[in-house]
Amino acid sequence: MSKKIISTELAPSAVGTYSQGIEVNGIFYFSGQIGLDPATMNMAPDFKGQLEQILKNIDGLLESQSLKRENIIKTTVFMTDLAKFGQVNAAYENYFKAPYPARSTVQVSALPKGAEIEIEVLASKN
Repeated sequence: MSKKIISTELAPSAVGTYSQGIEVNGIFYFSGQIGLDPATMNMAPDFKGQLEQILKNIDGLLESQSLKRENIIKTTVFMTDLAKFGQVNAAYENYFKAPYPARSTVQVSALPKGAEIEIEVLASKN
């Protein structure tokens, strides 16, 4: 198995013992993104801002590997309040084009750095 560690300044650096992503046989496993600005490592102040920053961070990860949004095959969304799920759907409608990637969403009690939302993605070059 060939494994490549992904590291880029186009997304926030890891805030723990993990990689920004790993590529194995053409599949990209990106670590969950929270609303941190990669330049300042400051968290966006509210849910909407965090969601917007997360999508920018995902774009940065994709760009670093010459991938596009269309290469995303699955997302997993972690939220501290599922009542805000409509905002996620609205953002997805603007961010993705049909056919949309597969998605799982779960409510959690807490996320790193007090984030309200975290999104991880799987992408494929194929």
